[in-house]
Amino acid sequence: MNGLTEAKKLYTERGAQLIHERFPEYEGRIAVGLVGRGSQCFGYDDIISRDHDFTKGFCLFLTDEDDAAIGVALSRAYRELVGADKTEHSALGSSGTGVMRISDFYRQTIGLAGAPHAWQDWLYTPSTAFAEAVNGEVFRDDLGQFSRIRNEIANGMPEDVRRKKLAARLIFMAQSGQYNYSRCLGHNEPGAAMLALSEFVKNAAECVFLLNRRHAPYYKWLLRALRELPRLGNLADALEFLLTAENTDDGAKLKADVVEDICAQVVAELRVQKLTCGSWDYLEPHAFDVQSHIENREIRSLHIMEG
Repeated sequence: MNGLTEAKKLYTERGAQLIHERFPEYEGRIAVGLVGRGSQCFGYDDIISRDHDFTKGFCLFLTDEDDAAIGVALSRAYRELVGADKTEHSALGSSGTGVMRISDFYRQTIGLAGAPHAWQDWLYTPSTAFAEAVNGEVFRDDLGQFSRIRNEIANGMPEDVRRKKLAARLIFMAQSGQYNYSRCLGHNEPGAAMLALSEFVKNAAECVFLLNRRHAPYYKWLLRALRELPRLGNLADALEFLLTAENTDDGAKLKADVVEDICAQVVAELRVQKLTCGSWDYLEPHAFDVQSHIENREIRSLHIMEG
């Protein structure tokens, strides 16, 4: 049983009753779930995940006003329910569970108390932060304030920002995978060639997330999460092959062919979504084509690699 399933079970079997009995007037105002940092919030945890930064339990989200009224009492009751936290915490780790203000949760994940409004916040906030804000599961939210912000972050990225991010991913894919990988091998720089492939894989995966209108998670969960996507999720195996196969002469040629096949599938999806009008094999002109159709002049004028 993973942490997300355990959290829901604990809430359903004991947490809901505790809230009902001790905070009945706030029962319909407390949002409950497991969302945020850590593999358990993505449902990707296993036995190895429990050696550090793993805390059993769930999250209880309060408005600022409700936190002032019952935050301390609810926190005490929650600690009685789950017991002491015995896991090791790293320097950048956090418990991730317990009572917190809605505004604080979003501030800690995306740097804002609510969903972004300015296009700059959508463009420059890391996708990993957005992914942590919308992962996991909300078990109950009668008030709806937490879920409203969550849904805005999940679905509210402006189309011009998506196109700008796509353009940047495409230009990096062209530069690293279609151009520099083979050139680095030709220069007898196998380490640089692998760095080029790593850049290609990362940008290709993030490109697929954007084509699915989803936020890409932290790198160690990137390929796993990619396999769950309906559009081009099948590319995960090919991307993993690029990272794990040997760089023999035959292997390098095969990798170069795989890179081109991945790019061709990405171009096909770009055309399906009417994001590009061209049929070029090389991704660079597609990147400029995608950017040229951005309506916001300020975003359209940014450097092709920005975003």
